[in-house]
Amino acid sequence: MSEPKLHVPAVPARPGETPDFSYVNLAPAGAVMKPDPRVPVAETVALAESLIRVLDEQGKACGPWNPKLSPDRLIVGLREMLLTRVFDDRMQRTQRQGRITFYIRSYGEEAVSVAAAAALARSDMLFPSYRNQGLFIARGVSLVELMCQLLSNTRDMCKGRQLPVMYHAAEENIFSLSGNLATQFPQAVGWSMAAAIKGESRIAAAWIGEGSTAAADFHHALTFAKVYKAPVILNVVNNQWAISTFQGYAGGEQRSFAARGPGVGIAGLRVDGNDYLAVYAATQWAAERARCGEGATLIELVTYRAGAHSTSDDPTRYRPREEFAEWPLGDPAERLKQHLIQLGAWSESQHAALLAELEETVATAWKQAMAYGTLSEGPKLDPKLMFSDVYKNMPEHLRLQCEQMEREA
Repeated sequence: MSEPKLHVPAVPARPGETPDFSYVNLAPAGAVMKPDPRVPVAETVALAESLIRVLDEQGKACGPWNPKLSPDRLIVGLREMLLTRVFDDRMQRTQRQGRITFYIRSYGEEAVSVAAAAALARSDMLFPSYRNQGLFIARGVSLVELMCQLLSNTRDMCKGRQLPVMYHAAEENIFSLSGNLATQFPQAVGWSMAAAIKGESRIAAAWIGEGSTAAADFHHALTFAKVYKAPVILNVVNNQWAISTFQGYAGGEQRSFAARGPGVGIAGLRVDGNDYLAVYAATQWAAERARCGEGATLIELVTYRAGAHSTSDDPTRYRPREEFAEWPLGDPAERLKQHLIQLGAWSESQHAALLAELEETVATAWKQAMAYGTLSEGPKLDPKLMFSDVYKNMPEHLRLQCEQMEREA
């Protein structure tokens, strides 16, 4: 009789080895069926195991998931993805210069946020994780506001109380970021349930990484979403690496993350996260399903974290340096650019001009943000802010501490 053995997921390639993405279950562009959004959950099992793709290798849009967006709308999406990337690159350099303390880029994952934001209503509530800055840019939050938060200066939306990149934008219906990952899912489910109770047509959408699916909050959220048919879209961004841990350790080796949706009783979609059109179409489908009372959808967005996890990370210590160049789903911005060129609506010269314009936009915003204070130069935040926004009526011991601070200033 054989003895039971523990299974340890294999990492496809380590530094110095040849990148290996043979584990990624691909499907040709246009090959996956598109059912009515009202279908029973059981009919989404195949969608959760396959890969919804629209753009082929030549940049042509194929198949039933093609949302048939106009070139003008696609150019807006391309601009927002590129602005996100240029902003990220500038802030990464700024951190390396010691002018901000911390940063997290979304390099290679821009379509995950920008395309989803385009497919949702502006009134829908978004619950982002820390690599979804594209949501803020697509919703029109100014770069100056984002930069001031990174600087913790006098215009910091978080009043100096949050880690850099933990933005919020109440007026744009974007919930506060939390560094405690997976909290986004139960928060979004609860918010969407409340909206339904109030008779609103608004829905919620949330994003977490595949590593966060190992957290209890993920499972709690799926249970509530299933039981109450919550009008919510739950996005798992499978970018292959949770800090230095390969996605197989979170359970992505034997079945897709999207398959967990039908497993608990909600719809599941597995989507090419580097295909702007596919992300848009899948989000639109899930939003329609939620609004017509069919409940939640779990979307797995298959993408790749092209850069470091954060400015505190060195990915060359745990994966091949050249992995992104070998990633089979390519670069989301490059793929949308090629699609627009294939349509005759874009050119390399227009692309270069847009990048130059965006570089100037980001540089101008940085100068404006610094006028509100930097890490080393004033103006500074009012220290009294540390005593506010905690108690409705300030306790006596804190009132005395505040007075002491003012006397000794």
